[in-house]
Amino acid sequence: MSKIGLFFGSDEGNTEAVAQRIVARLGEDRVDLHDIADVTQLEIEGYQQLIFGIPTWDFGQIQSDWEEFWEDVQQIDFSGKTVALFGLGDQFGYGDYFLDAMGMLHDVIVQRGATIIGQWPTEGYEFDASKAEIAGEGRFVGLGIDEDQQEELTADRLNRWCRQIAEEFALPGGADSVVELED
Repeated sequence: MSKIGLFFGSDEGNTEAVAQRIVARLGEDRVDLHDIADVTQLEIEGYQQLIFGIPTWDFGQIQSDWEEFWEDVQQIDFSGKTVALFGLGDQFGYGDYFLDAMGMLHDVIVQRGATIIGQWPTEGYEFDASKAEIAGEGRFVGLGIDEDQQEELTADRLNRWCRQIAEEFALPGGADSVVELED
């Protein structure tokens, strides 16, 4: 079985910490962890299954390392690749832009041929607008994490989402192979 490539960008460490928590649930033997600041297009192209983690900054802005890599992402052929997304945002402080960066990344990689898994319900979140919301479906394009306002919900959301993507990635053992943690 080939590994999943998990790529994240993080300025203050929250997205990196969530990425590490995902690896702990799915298993280090199944996931290679990469900081987007230190990779090339070729490293992403080497994986058929990917997880991308991206926080939204301020008023709907892309995290700085992802911003520097943005042109590269737009050149990668994602045909035949399966991608799960997770995003971090502050739904109360920036409720008009909640998870926008995840939505923008989704749009780019779908245009480049990616198959998206890991959609997540919007229920339980309070926000005014999000580029990550799938219009009329009550779902985000990936997992939404709010470490500022709903930190107490993160462990359960990660457990459930990792079980979901384990099934959708068709990992051996499926959802039962995920280690549920209360971190």
